[in-house]
Amino acid sequence: MELIRGLHNLKQQYGSVVTIGNFDGVHQGHQAILSQLKEQAELLGLPSVVVLFEPQPREFFDGENAPARLCSLTEKLDLLKRYNVDKVLCLHFNRQLRAFTADEFIQRILLNGLAVKYLVVGDDFRFGCDRRGDFQLLNEYGEQHGVSVTNTRSVLFQNKRISSTWVRHALQEADFELATQLLGRPYAIQGRVIRGQQLGRTLGVPTANIALKRCQLPLQGVYAVKVHGHGLQPLNGVANIGWRPTVVSKQPMLETHLLDFSGDLYRKRLAVEFVSKLRDEQKFSSINALREAIEKDIVMAKQLFHR
Repeated sequence: MELIRGLHNLKQQYGSVVTIGNFDGVHQGHQAILSQLKEQAELLGLPSVVVLFEPQPREFFDGENAPARLCSLTEKLDLLKRYNVDKVLCLHFNRQLRAFTADEFIQRILLNGLAVKYLVVGDDFRFGCDRRGDFQLLNEYGEQHGVSVTNTRSVLFQNKRISSTWVRHALQEADFELATQLLGRPYAIQGRVIRGQQLGRTLGVPTANIALKRCQLPLQGVYAVKVHGHGLQPLNGVANIGWRPTVVSKQPMLETHLLDFSGDLYRKRLAVEFVSKLRDEQKFSSINALREAIEKDIVMAKQLFHR
């Protein structure tokens, strides 16, 4: 899969099949769009292209009040690759791009940039600083320039359209069974293990730490988890995700203690799959109180995995 960062890195295209969106979480609804995209790309003999924005538009406009991300850009690209996307055009969402009118967006990005021949978008898709960009306008351009424009196939579960918002709600409620059904896979957070404060090691519970570069977290607390990674069999563990109020952290962290494991995981890329919530994150009066809570978490997790 080819990643193209910005229009300035886009080489001349001779036709493409395109979809546009955030694809946060790449849930079953997104997967249906990608299937639709690939189907048309193969039929027309053209590359499939997903257009993404970084930061996501809501993050640009709302800052720290934007919805929590389900996945980072790296995780998203990894998921899109699994569904055989040929190219991803990642556009930096800044003041310049925000100032594009709907006509400029269509002309510069879709027609001149990508030479789109087939476009798959939601019928509620909106774009352009003049708020003129919608499905109807895309259809009008399509008729003028020989571009087929079709809406995305909605995927329903329990008679409700699957969405990233619904996945976030399931995670906040620790309903991992529902989240798995909406995503088509268990929810996990990936990242590279960094060297932390070594506090867990001094407490007798060493942790693999993954820094989370997000303003909002899709879930927070202490969880029983399964850990996957290169060269590792899936391992059971206990993970704390949040701001570590007892030791005061400047950024959110995912700290995972692997049960019955010893070894160096520094700089390895791991995927932490969430299985069950054990408790909320809380501030303890002392390090000893924190140690006792962690020991109880480990016992609970072992009992859960034993069952």
